[in-house]
Amino acid sequence: MATTTFGKPLPAELRQAQEQLEHYARQYGLDFFPTIFELVDYDQMNAIAAYGGFPKRYPHWRFGMEYERLSKSYRYGLHKIYEMVINNDPCYAYLLQSNTFTDHKMVMAHVFGHCDFFKNNEWFRHTNRKMMDEMANHGNRIRRYMDRFGVEEVETFIDACLSIENLIDIHSPFIKRRSDPAPRPQSATEEEEPPPQPGRFQAKSYMEPYINPPEVLRAEQERLRQKHTEERFPEKPQRDVMLFLLEHAPLKAWQLDVLAIIREEAYYFAPQAQTKIMNEGWATYWHTTIMTRHGLTPEEVISYADHTAGTLASSPGRLNPYKLGLELFRDIEDRWNRGRFGPEYEACDDWEARRNWNTEAGLGRQKIFEVRRIHNDITFIDEFLTPEFVHEHKLFAFRYNEDTHFYEIESREFKKVKKRLLFQLTNLGRPVIEVVDGNFKNRGELFLEHQYNGVPLDLKGAQDTLVNLHKLWKRPVHIQTVVDDRLCVLSYDGSEHRMNKGKQKIPKESDEWE
Repeated sequence: MATTTFGKPLPAELRQAQEQLEHYARQYGLDFFPTIFELVDYDQMNAIAAYGGFPKRYPHWRFGMEYERLSKSYRYGLHKIYEMVINNDPCYAYLLQSNTFTDHKMVMAHVFGHCDFFKNNEWFRHTNRKMMDEMANHGNRIRRYMDRFGVEEVETFIDACLSIENLIDIHSPFIKRRSDPAPRPQSATEEEEPPPQPGRFQAKSYMEPYINPPEVLRAEQERLRQKHTEERFPEKPQRDVMLFLLEHAPLKAWQLDVLAIIREEAYYFAPQAQTKIMNEGWATYWHTTIMTRHGLTPEEVISYADHTAGTLASSPGRLNPYKLGLELFRDIEDRWNRGRFGPEYEACDDWEARRNWNTEAGLGRQKIFEVRRIHNDITFIDEFLTPEFVHEHKLFAFRYNEDTHFYEIESREFKKVKKRLLFQLTNLGRPVIEVVDGNFKNRGELFLEHQYNGVPLDLKGAQDTLVNLHKLWKRPVHIQTVVDDRLCVLSYDGSEHRMNKGKQKIPKESDEWE
C-alpha cells in the first residue's frame, strides 16, 4: 500500500477558487469548520479510501485488500474517486490531482456541503472532532501490541473484533439505557497483574495467616462463585454486544484495548451510515446551487453537466443516495416555498388543487436548513416522502421471483415503496442482535437473540461470527433466530456447530402497512 500519508498543498489558482467558493457557501448560510484541501494522486487516493477516508489507521490485512480492489477498479476504468472528506475539526478533504479545474471547483463546493452537515447535524454531535489524531493514536497503540505480542496474534484478534463491529447500539449516544460502565484501561503497556483475591485484606507477611485465614478466603470465593452462577445478566437485553464483551469477557488488557478501539471507530462511522442519503443530497444540493449560479464559466458548463449527470445517474438494483437526497431536498424547498404543508393542504383531496397549490409562503430555504439539522435518513424518508414524489420520480418496490428467477416490479403503491425504503434503512440494514444472557444455563455461556423481522440470518455468516464470539467469550455461545419459519438456536462450543430447531412455525410478516 502507498506509504504517503498527505498530499500536496493547493496551487495558487485552486486556493483562489477555494476562497471564492467558500465565500459563496457562507453567504448562503453554510457553517463549517476550517477546511484543508490537499491534492493527491490516484494511488494515494485509493490508499486513503481503503483506510476509510483517513491517511493513517492501524495495520490490518483488510486495508491492503481493499486498496488492491480499488486500484484494479480504477485501472480498468470502473470507478473514479473525486474526493474524500473527513468529519474532523478542521475538516480535511483530498482532491484527485488528475481532475480538471472544473471538477476541482465542483468537488470543493460539494465538500463545503458535507462539512456543514458534519458540523450541524444532530446525529454527528457526539462524534470525536479530533478523529484524525485519534486514528493515528489507535494505529500506534496497535503497532506496539504487535511488536510486543506478535503480528499474527494481534491481527487474528482484530479479525474476531471486526466480525462483530456492527453489533453496537447506534442510538445509545442519545438514549441513556443504563448506568455508565466502569472505566477501562487506556493502554496496556505493563505486564498484567493478577486481580486481588476476593475477601483478602492487605496485611504484613507475618500477620497474613491471622488477617486472611485460608479457610475464610476459600469460603468467600465459593460464596461469590455460587452467587455468580445464580445470577442472570444483563438485567435487560443489551444491544451493544461489544460493550457487553468489554465489561464481561475474560480478555487480557491489550485485548480489551483493541476491542475498545474497534468499538470507538464503529461508533464514529455510524452517523455517516445513518445519514448517507441526507448527507450526499445536501452536499449535491449545494454544489449544484453554487456552481450553476456562481462557479462556472461558459466553457465549463458542458463538462460540469456531464459529471453531475453521472453522479446522479441511477443504475439497476441500486438506490442512488445522491439522487434521492437531492430531489427530496428540492421537493421540500418547493413545498415550503409554495405553502404545500399544514392541515389545510393535507385535508385537500383534489389532486389538481394540490398540484397547483401556492400560498407564496417562501419558507423553503429555512425549512431545508431545519431538516439538515435534526433528521437522519429514516426520519427524513418517513417525514418527507410523499405520494406525489413517488409518482413523479417513478419509484417502485421490487422482489425476486423464485419461479422466473428474475427481479420484478412488485408494486408502485406509495405505502409499499415507503415501507421498503424504511425497512432497508432501519438499523443500517443490519440484523438487530441483543445479548439476553451472559450466564446461560448457569454455565457462563453467552446467549444472543436475533430480533427477527422477516429476513433470516445468513447461516454461514452467523456460524463464522459464533466462532469469533467464542474466541472472545472463551465459553460456548448461542444465538436464537428463525430458520425455515421456525425458532432455532445456533450454538458453537469451540469444536462443533449445533442447530436446535423448534417445532412451532413463526407466522410470516404481513405485507399490510402498519
